[in-house]
Amino acid sequence: MRPSVLAAALALAGFLGNATAGEGMWVPQQLPDIAGPLQKAGLELAPEQLADLTGDPMGAVVSLGGCTASFVSPQGLVVTNHHCAYGGLQLNSTPQKNLIETGFNAAARADELSAGPNARIYALDSIQDVTAQVKAAIAAAPDAAGRSAALETIEKQLVAACEAEAGYRCRFYSFSGGNVYRLFKNLEIKDVRLVYAPPRSVGNYGGEIDNWMWPRHTGDFAFIRAYVGKDGKPAAYSENNVPYQPKHWLKLASQPLQLGDFVMVAGYPGYTARYALAAEFDETAQWAFPTVKRHYENLVALVEAAGAKDADIEVKYASTVKGWQNVLKNYDGQLTGFQRIHASRTKHDEEAKVLAWLRAQGDAGQAALAAHDTLLQLDRADRATRERDLVFGQLRRTGAIGAAIGLYRLAIERQKPDAQREPGYQERDLPGFEGSLRQMEKRYAPAMDRQMQEYWLREYVKLPADQRIAAVDAWLGGNDEAAVQAALARLAETGLGNTDTRLALLKADRAALEASTDPAVRFAVAVMPTILAIEQQDKARQGDELLARPLYLQAVADYKASRGESVYPDANSSLRITFGNVQGYTKLDGSRQPAFTTLEQVAAKATGKEPFDAPQSLLEAIAAKRYGGLTDPALGTVPVNFLSDLDITGGNSGSPVMDARGELVGLAFDMNWEAVVSNWVFDPEMTRMIALDARYMRWLLQEVMPAPQVLAELGVPAKP
Repeated sequence: MRPSVLAAALALAGFLGNATAGEGMWVPQQLPDIAGPLQKAGLELAPEQLADLTGDPMGAVVSLGGCTASFVSPQGLVVTNHHCAYGGLQLNSTPQKNLIETGFNAAARADELSAGPNARIYALDSIQDVTAQVKAAIAAAPDAAGRSAALETIEKQLVAACEAEAGYRCRFYSFSGGNVYRLFKNLEIKDVRLVYAPPRSVGNYGGEIDNWMWPRHTGDFAFIRAYVGKDGKPAAYSENNVPYQPKHWLKLASQPLQLGDFVMVAGYPGYTARYALAAEFDETAQWAFPTVKRHYENLVALVEAAGAKDADIEVKYASTVKGWQNVLKNYDGQLTGFQRIHASRTKHDEEAKVLAWLRAQGDAGQAALAAHDTLLQLDRADRATRERDLVFGQLRRTGAIGAAIGLYRLAIERQKPDAQREPGYQERDLPGFEGSLRQMEKRYAPAMDRQMQEYWLREYVKLPADQRIAAVDAWLGGNDEAAVQAALARLAETGLGNTDTRLALLKADRAALEASTDPAVRFAVAVMPTILAIEQQDKARQGDELLARPLYLQAVADYKASRGESVYPDANSSLRITFGNVQGYTKLDGSRQPAFTTLEQVAAKATGKEPFDAPQSLLEAIAAKRYGGLTDPALGTVPVNFLSDLDITGGNSGSPVMDARGELVGLAFDMNWEAVVSNWVFDPEMTRMIALDARYMRWLLQEVMPAPQVLAELGVPAKP
């Protein structure tokens, strides 16, 4: 399709169309253009103020590299979800002192605990549009593999230049399938410490039964703190470090949140696929989700059975299991939702309309139609090896095997100049690489790792002959249970369960690893040529996609623009804004759901048994109606969680929910069950965000598990 003025404008900003509250994860560059809808929804700040990403309030919003959070004091105090701090709690837990169960409250700064060597807080410094440089590099490449290599090279060059100043971490993002590229520069805070977290019986009240459900009564919050060197610059953990002093931090809301009020979320949503092809959707709904779901169910059962007999396994794999369970519940909701809204039919109908519109353009539409055909061919190629890719990928990520493969690959990459190394193995990546090797001791048990290996090896021998891997077959030496057990016996002799052994190999060269007799390393050496070959095949396909995907998605944007529909990029873990209003919804059974839940409902749900084992101190405070001056006039009690029609997804966990004045009224932590389908097809009637009400957080800090030092730092007295 020949570029048009309209297409150029769409590529730079995204077509706004009839933007309204609710649907839309808007990129910061679009904020000035949605000033009207923002103000109509109730924003009292000047919309231009939100466009200042390092000002107030946006400058307070930070990424944790998988979750979102925000500064809430001038001394680097950060609030996020309990489940976002779960990994740090797990790393500091033992069977004898399980912080996940008991919670944590640092009475003084000296009592704060490191959240782990890989814990990070990323504070946004700037965003640079690099589309022209990237597209020029891709266009100059001779073929598909060359295009993929050119993209990787230009990304490395841009990131290296961006990180020339110490203390910064830069990330390169592609938007709209490759129509726009931007470089985000972030201050990388490397010393992150746990300050306060409620016990599991509050922070994860309802557990997996309530996960993704409404009504909800979860105290999903925790506090961490950012530390830096005495010079104010990021530094690794040290007792001599001092709290980071941000330029901006959020204040607790000065006015109570009410039904219908404007709310907005700034955060880092992970992934949506609303512009995916219908065939790609079908592959996900019919194979990927059901298959992964089945495997995760099996793995959860394995770990839970082992953990019931061994408390060490239970603690070490707690974070892993929680992640699997979250995915399981999410996939359940999406698969149910796909059927409910006839998502496949909707996707196919929408795509058919785009293709018909392109055909009506005559010659101008032929390039986009050809791009669509290319994407279908690439999708078919991916499907041809999907079972192999899943099983082999999971096998090589198990504990000892994963460490061995990572160490061997690092040795291979270290033979190259830093700029030519594979992403993940450059000098900038080594602190995180080492951190993963160190914290493995807190997330690894040999007996459990053996069960994981056994599970995936058994899955491997089930693969059809055309998806088997010669190197794995040769290493196994057979295709039956005896071969699997023999392989497990060999792997059991690995020394990589020992932290000192792993760290020693961190500096080993390729020859040393290839001469190693460690069975996990031997496996890594045997399969590495296959891993590299698969990577090259994938990169060649990516090179073809680099031409086809942007062209087709630009056509989709043009089609939507012709109909007056709004266009925003799919979520890709970059900063987004979503806005709307506090409101309930009507469930599929016709029951009208209120926008707020209350303290009394927490008590009514309590059974004394996990996951509804609310602490006695909490139940006593509720029974005594000890509301602490936080009563909502309309509810006659303290609100716990609330609903709004905002558009979020994974990665938004911990995002600050701000009111019309930019003040903190809550924390995003979930979507309702009916809404998870919106990752693929947005459903405005059913999509709701579930958030912790900041008044419940304050009530817990004040009346149940007192933390006067935290309240004081938040700028409120321990007692009103």
